[in-house]
Amino acid sequence: MLNIGVMVSGGGTNLQAILDRIEDGTLKNCNVVTVVSSNSHAYAIERAKSKNIPVAVISRKNFENEEEYNQALIDHMKKHKVELVVLAGFLSRLGESFIREYKNAIINVHPSLIPSFCGKGFYGIIPHQKALEYGVKITGATVHFVEPEYDSGPIILQKAVEVLPDDTPQTLQKRVMEQAEWLILPEAIRLFSEGRLTVNGRKVIIRDPDK
Repeated sequence: MLNIGVMVSGGGTNLQAILDRIEDGTLKNCNVVTVVSSNSHAYAIERAKSKNIPVAVISRKNFENEEEYNQALIDHMKKHKVELVVLAGFLSRLGESFIREYKNAIINVHPSLIPSFCGKGFYGIIPHQKALEYGVKITGATVHFVEPEYDSGPIILQKAVEVLPDDTPQTLQKRVMEQAEWLILPEAIRLFSEGRLTVNGRKVIIRDPDK
């Protein structure tokens, strides 16, 4: 059984996608053992509580420095025996000590096709606004391993979504979630849980299940 810790900051729709795939059997041998929120008012907390998942609010503003904050996160994850950390709309920056502790075991979903519309400041609705401003015809979502620099880790999966002529940032955001994020985040978790992901430099190799 893979013990998963999910980190959230907002509504928790990607958390819900994970929980739904566990419930319908798509994610076998996976269990969300804790949800950590950076925001005490995040609706994701209610989603977790409805499934009796232990929740902790661990906010950077409550610590004097980044190292203390990251140590608190490490201690919490160790307490719950977390093996995979999933950032599902988590808006706080993780420090190097936390990332080092869970090297190649932290994944993030980002609402664009990296390397487009990513990096510091590109979160929430912003990647969709920028995609429309730039006039791209295709956008999408990316799941990647996490490294200290924003959105820089090796890419696991990507899924493209068409940009429609009458899109607003809000309609595009909704369609990217429905057609990409909610699909590829659980799929990346499944591949990790089956031991099929290998990081080789900048590349993630997905092994055939029969080999």
